[in-house]
Amino acid sequence: MKIYNNILDTIGNTPIVRINKLAKDVSAQVFAKIETTNPGNSVKDRMAIKMIEDAEKSGLLKPGGTVIEGTSGNTGMGLALACIIKGYKLICVLNDKQSKEKMDILRAVGSEVVVCPTAVEPTDPRSYYSVSRRLATEIPNSWYVNQYDNLSNRTAHYEQTGPEIWEQTEGKITHFVVGVGTGGTISGVGKYLKEKNPNIKIWGIDTYGSVFKKYKETGIFDQNEIYPYITEGIGEDILPANVDFDVIDLFEKVTDKDAAVYTRRLAREEGIFVGNSAGSAIKGVLQLKDKLTKDDIVVVLFHDHGSRYIGKIFNDDWMRERGFLEENLNSAKDLVAKNKDMPLVFLYSEELVSHAIAKLTKNGISQIPVLKDNKFVGSIDDSQIYKILVEQPDLRDAPISSIMGAPFPIVKEETSIADISKLISKDSAAVLVELSDGSFQILTRYDILSAMS
Repeated sequence: MKIYNNILDTIGNTPIVRINKLAKDVSAQVFAKIETTNPGNSVKDRMAIKMIEDAEKSGLLKPGGTVIEGTSGNTGMGLALACIIKGYKLICVLNDKQSKEKMDILRAVGSEVVVCPTAVEPTDPRSYYSVSRRLATEIPNSWYVNQYDNLSNRTAHYEQTGPEIWEQTEGKITHFVVGVGTGGTISGVGKYLKEKNPNIKIWGIDTYGSVFKKYKETGIFDQNEIYPYITEGIGEDILPANVDFDVIDLFEKVTDKDAAVYTRRLAREEGIFVGNSAGSAIKGVLQLKDKLTKDDIVVVLFHDHGSRYIGKIFNDDWMRERGFLEENLNSAKDLVAKNKDMPLVFLYSEELVSHAIAKLTKNGISQIPVLKDNKFVGSIDDSQIYKILVEQPDLRDAPISSIMGAPFPIVKEETSIADISKLISKDSAAVLVELSDGSFQILTRYDILSAMS
């Protein structure tokens, strides 16, 4: 019988799959190393168990101890599985840009989750680096994993992932491509492959807002390169000890939008349901396709599973809010479709200014049309209200009809976006769209900007 002693024994031996549709314009053959078949659904299972076992051997981690780690979620899951089997408590410290699914999964497997702000310096006491270190000093019999500087991380990939890829490609691999975060995967795999064949190219995928690419190319750690970004699992505002820049031949940056769009395309065009960094990785290959020839064999590593991004990358509303959703928007009907289940907020001319203030704040909106006898006779916007509150606060109890502006223009649902944009001006902050069922929706300057972005 082929039976494993526990779930940790199932880590590794992940498949390599050909990329077909997305790589159709690439001269080389492109393959993906799918790490989602690991029990924790990510590549991080490999180094999580390695770091724990090495800590046990060195005496850093003792029976009944508490494991503490700052993680984007995937390392936490790998550590959680190891801690369950080995009897340790686990505290995972995440930053608040990580998906809710990652946090929920960690809690589901018994981990304690601490959430820290993203937009702070690494040395800030609130950062997830600082909080992880502090907890390790405060909690008795605890061990701080520190996947960024713990070299057992890259050793795991040197001993496991690299040899797998070499064997699966029969030594024919010419390029290895992967998103870089802690640097363990690219450095461990890269070291192994280059020992086998120094001509193999190792390409790291970076994101805008991260320091890796410029540091590799210039040796300069540029603080101006650092700013918040959306892509999860890759890029850093520090230089982890696990990143071996000598092994990496080049870095390529991929935008947040392209990372998200290509993550969805992998699912819909290749049937490969993977996470955010996979979209970055495959888009990076496409950006670098001119460096490839028909004789090249490219292996791209896909870190984790798409189920961890259901509320973000695979959520149309989330994508739309960030201008990431590739939609064919041509008319007023296309623009108001997202609000089809939200009734138009309006005011009657006889209502008081105080009612307008309440509706603006309650609904988080800036403009409201005004009705009288079932006809649009005026409009209210937040700039008018603000001026009244500052200069004439006694008008709070005046009727809206006494202070309202001109009514918003009304367009048909087939009106083009170009024509709508001409109607929105300093004097008219919105237009009303008359739908085929006789109802109305509102389009603001923000809606037009979103459609054009």
